[in-house]
Amino acid sequence: MSRDARAKKVRSGEAPNRPARPARRGAVRDQAPTLRFLGAAGTVTGSRFLVETPKARVLVECGLFQGLKELRLRNWEPFPVQPRSLHAVVLTHAHLDHSGYLPALVRQGFRGPIYCTANTAALCRILLPDAAKLQEEDAAYANRKGFSKHDPALPLYTAADAQRALRQLRVLPFGGVHEVAPGMRATMHRAGHILGSAWLRLEFNDGDADAVLFSGDLGRPEHPVLMPPEPPTGCGTLLIESTYGGRRHDEAGAETHLADAIVRTAERGGAVVIPAFAVDRTEVLLLTLRKLEAAGRIPQLPVYVDSPMALAALQVYERAAQQGDAEVRPELRGRADTFDTHDLIEAREVEESKAIHEAGLPCIIVSASGMATGGRVLHHLARRLPDAKNSIVLVGYQAAGTRGRRLVEGARELKLLGRYVPVRAEVVDAGGFSVHADPTEILAWLRKLPRPPRIAFTVHGEPESAAALRDALVRELDFLAVIPKYGERVRLD
Repeated sequence: MSRDARAKKVRSGEAPNRPARPARRGAVRDQAPTLRFLGAAGTVTGSRFLVETPKARVLVECGLFQGLKELRLRNWEPFPVQPRSLHAVVLTHAHLDHSGYLPALVRQGFRGPIYCTANTAALCRILLPDAAKLQEEDAAYANRKGFSKHDPALPLYTAADAQRALRQLRVLPFGGVHEVAPGMRATMHRAGHILGSAWLRLEFNDGDADAVLFSGDLGRPEHPVLMPPEPPTGCGTLLIESTYGGRRHDEAGAETHLADAIVRTAERGGAVVIPAFAVDRTEVLLLTLRKLEAAGRIPQLPVYVDSPMALAALQVYERAAQQGDAEVRPELRGRADTFDTHDLIEAREVEESKAIHEAGLPCIIVSASGMATGGRVLHHLARRLPDAKNSIVLVGYQAAGTRGRRLVEGARELKLLGRYVPVRAEVVDAGGFSVHADPTEILAWLRKLPRPPRIAFTVHGEPESAAALRDALVRELDFLAVIPKYGERVRLD
């Protein structure tokens, strides 16, 4: 067979005929379990970790890449292994950078169970259909306005794909060991990041040596709504998030920045626009606004929550508080008004969202998405950014390549909905509202390990943050710590 003919067969998926390669004398198939880093390696999004043994193949996390275009393009690449070959997916929580690729995986053929906690399942039932709807709407809007580079613009997945993924959800309670695939057992422990969030222990044999601990997104000991993370258990391999690996939080400073921005904007007769993550950040923000109002630190202004997804998630949080869910702090259990500000206005329908543009001023507008990557907040930014009497307050992590990061870095203009708008509004960075543990809190949590792991990998962080936490693990805890590379495979024995 000619070289060209052989190449043509390979491209078409047909393997060329060739003599079998003789096996080496004494060679045996590698039986060691392995871990592949298919996301959240050198970046803060796209969490995907593939665990393989001779018996099973399990994906821990199934997140969307967000931020820089080169990262977002990974969402459109075929999954590195055949999705049908996966026995299961296990999620630590519902945020889209951990769950948002599920409909795409199902679209490509995955038919196995998706394990998560009860509250994670409840939030996924909100987030995944909403994410699909936004993608469909954004593609349709781009096609109508003609600003997409693709003709036609297509969504990554559809609402039907999201519904198929939801039918594959299977609930795991906190605590207890559960078989999720042949020879693989998982235990969920409370992580205190968002409602339903867990850190995960995956084991293949008895004892700690071969166990893998996935921190997921680790919460903070003083989360205003949720109980703190449960202490870690022994493991041989540790994957620890490093979102804030080199930056410590300043809650008091963040509250002051927010309060002062609201006061200044109210005095100018403007609107305060707050891009907020739909899950947990909106709840934390409403609780803070209520607290600031009660203390007289801000005026009582109309507070618009303009995000159907955020409002649906708010109901899940309100129900958990009212029913005394064990994830919720004791002082909030049984309360029906936990997140109510003085004048809270919910905007669910499109016409209600549009009406906010003509609402009286001053006011506060809370809208998703938290990094201004999409959603209704783009329309509010397009309207409010050009006017100096308004302010934009950023209350969460802003990943590289997002509009939120550009605002933090002092952008003079921003591209929104196919056109550039000038940035004249005041921009305030109040990132201390994050519910990711900072390095001091991570180290304090890891000091509770019964013994050091054989190796620790710093994941889910931008390169500087991952490096800062890696160095702290080596310096403070004497761990062997490594920043994994995208696509890297390591042995777990």
